[in-house]
Amino acid sequence: METFVQGLAMVFNAQTLLVIVAAAVFGLFVGAIPGLTATMAVALLVPITFYMDATPAIAAIVATSAMAIFAGDIPGTYLNIPGTPASAAYVGESYRLARQGRARETLGTNLLCSVFGGLFGTLVLVFVSPSLAEVALNFSSFEYFWLALLGLSCSIFIAIGSRLKAFLSLTVGLLLSTVGLDMMSGAPRFTFGVPDLMAGVNFIPVMIGMFALNEIMLFYGSRNEARSVPAMAKDSVFRQAPATLRRYWRNMLRGSALGTLIGALPGAGADIAAWIAYALGKSRSQEKEKYGTGHIEGIVDASSANNSGISGAWVPALVFGIPGDTITAIVIGVLYMKGMNPGPTIFMNGGSQVYALFTVFFVANLMMLPLGYLAIRASKIFILTPRKMLMPVIFTFCIVGAFAINNSVTDIWIMLVIGLVAFVLARNDFPMAPAILGLVLGGTLENSFMSSMLKSGGNLFAFFERPISAALGALVILIWLLPTLIKQFRRLRRPASAGDKT
Repeated sequence: METFVQGLAMVFNAQTLLVIVAAAVFGLFVGAIPGLTATMAVALLVPITFYMDATPAIAAIVATSAMAIFAGDIPGTYLNIPGTPASAAYVGESYRLARQGRARETLGTNLLCSVFGGLFGTLVLVFVSPSLAEVALNFSSFEYFWLALLGLSCSIFIAIGSRLKAFLSLTVGLLLSTVGLDMMSGAPRFTFGVPDLMAGVNFIPVMIGMFALNEIMLFYGSRNEARSVPAMAKDSVFRQAPATLRRYWRNMLRGSALGTLIGALPGAGADIAAWIAYALGKSRSQEKEKYGTGHIEGIVDASSANNSGISGAWVPALVFGIPGDTITAIVIGVLYMKGMNPGPTIFMNGGSQVYALFTVFFVANLMMLPLGYLAIRASKIFILTPRKMLMPVIFTFCIVGAFAINNSVTDIWIMLVIGLVAFVLARNDFPMAPAILGLVLGGTLENSFMSSMLKSGGNLFAFFERPISAALGALVILIWLLPTLIKQFRRLRRPASAGDKT
């Protein structure tokens, strides 16, 4: 009890609370700018944490990442440009709702679901983190292969319009993921003699090009004034939220649970959690036909999942020192620097600092409510600012965001080329999301497949020999076969129904 009180005292003091507020505002600013990600925000904070004690340093990282993930919904809602990758899964729904004059209602629902997801993930972190971390640690290359295929399959099934076009878009992303050094031979692939491409195509410039730059070109390439920013929203931020959450409370709970579980898998992160939660929500929904037209249900699922995924990613990071995502990879370095070595002993030797860490998660997520509300009220800047003035500013941030990842001009060229390709694809109704997910998961898919084949001596049946791998494999194959099975089932029912009528 004494260590618990000491942990609370380490958080509830003027210095730490001020750091949380300042970090949350910083995360809000970075997340709301297209092209700047939560990972970038945390990376920019690391030099500052050198001069802080352990608790304020971790508090700054937690508050920044949580607020940046939510803030990414703001430009997605008003401009159809996700501020962070975790917002890309449901950016279409948010933007279409904004076109209906429901921008503030959408962002209010996003905020409440984000806070709930973050608190849910924190509770899991506090009470069952060792068990979840053990499950994640049992994943081998066989399980990661099926998990990557599951994510890629989701990108096709949740895409709006033609699944064939979604598949072709996915292949573009998979092709980009092959650029770089081959993991088996070490030979360069598709680098065209450019040294910066040896490490592969970075995800951030591609995302900026496909979403932000593509949207800029679509705006300037269209004479239709309907592409302007949605009209000034008259709706209230939270007025409809209680009714929405009462109706979709199961979605919020399911998205939070799924996000935490996926976040606890090393390398998965909030992005994949949002995609899979959105896909699962659509498959379980009684209003599937409304998805893609501006449906709040999909937002409840995905926005709950991405913030709970942040907390879930801390599970393997704290218990085993394995980063759950790019943010916790940075966090592990900060923990070592502050003398809090990640691993099982952190819970035995950490004492009051562990309680302080858990308390920081609760405070940072609750702090999102007032700051997020103020941000939503102030987001009218996206409406009041003429689009012709806003687009050049966004383009500038796109260039800065692409360059800042590796300080490389090559990334700027990648952004420009991908933006041009995305513009052509978008004009022909190809969805962008599968291409993004193909790039993110392509490397994981290839590496896990090649590693598994080496372990099994080329035996494909080895992918079904482990219980978890077999279950994931069966799930993926069932998803692939589901459309065919549904068609066959409907065909069998049709003659029977016709016979009943006669």
